[in-house]
Amino acid sequence: MTSEAVSAASAGTWLLGDTQVNRIGFGAMRLTGSAAFHLGAPGPRDRALEVLRRAVELGVNHIDTAAFYFSQLRSANELINSALSPYPDGLVIATKVGPARDSSGEWSDSARPDQLRGQVEENLRQLGRDHLDLVYLRLMGQDSLAEHFGALAELRDAGLIRHLGVSAIRPHHLAEALAIAPVVSVQNRYGIDAREDGDLLRECGAQGIAFVPFFSIAGKGGDVGATGAEDRTVLRIARAHGASPAQVRLAWTLRQGPHVLPIPGTGNPDHLEQNLAAGALRLTDEESALLSGGRTE
Repeated sequence: MTSEAVSAASAGTWLLGDTQVNRIGFGAMRLTGSAAFHLGAPGPRDRALEVLRRAVELGVNHIDTAAFYFSQLRSANELINSALSPYPDGLVIATKVGPARDSSGEWSDSARPDQLRGQVEENLRQLGRDHLDLVYLRLMGQDSLAEHFGALAELRDAGLIRHLGVSAIRPHHLAEALAIAPVVSVQNRYGIDAREDGDLLRECGAQGIAFVPFFSIAGKGGDVGATGAEDRTVLRIARAHGASPAQVRLAWTLRQGPHVLPIPGTGNPDHLEQNLAAGALRLTDEESALLSGGRTE
């Protein structure tokens, strides 16, 4: 498929909190390096800034980031601030708190509830904002989120946060969070090769909550990126549409519900346009069923 007249609006919109966003957003993690977090070398800084500005030009108004998205040479939040501030109206910048990394990039224990304000303020400083549009509590295996989510709800009441979300959760966590404060979005891994959270995705749809899948085009590579090996069904369908496997994966993900808001990330301007063009790719029911069945031919 061609990328002529590419627009993030081609996949439709969703009301995220109180802002209408185009369904294909942008994940900023990969701007810090070629793979996850401090692994891999980042591309040129100017190109990262170009990708962010081009994304907004093409209609992306939902960007996902975190203060812990950094490498030795790059900080996702700093890049976003440098590229896009002063921020355009209608742009939702979502960030995450909970996990902690030291200055060398090593993971430490997750933040305690009383440390979350410091993480929120760190994101505010790095992004150059006086409030955060959407903050996810990113779990790291905890059985209960009540204390942590309650601390974020207090920061929302104080005006530092507008909307709350939860990430890397199990189904019981959503009910636990909703008993404390409104949840506008759930962010979990989901894609053709990772469909364990299908029930959670559907529950979010039933409750009008956005479901934001990460690694939806990475395939089995997950946080280190696509491995290059592709399922034959994905390849066959891609050839039939003149599309890339990544575009087929995104198109399938978008078909899972109007509340599904994928956030593919890239440091390559051409890949950015290809990802957004996937919003116009319409799979047939048969193709979607083949992909959902995980069958190869």
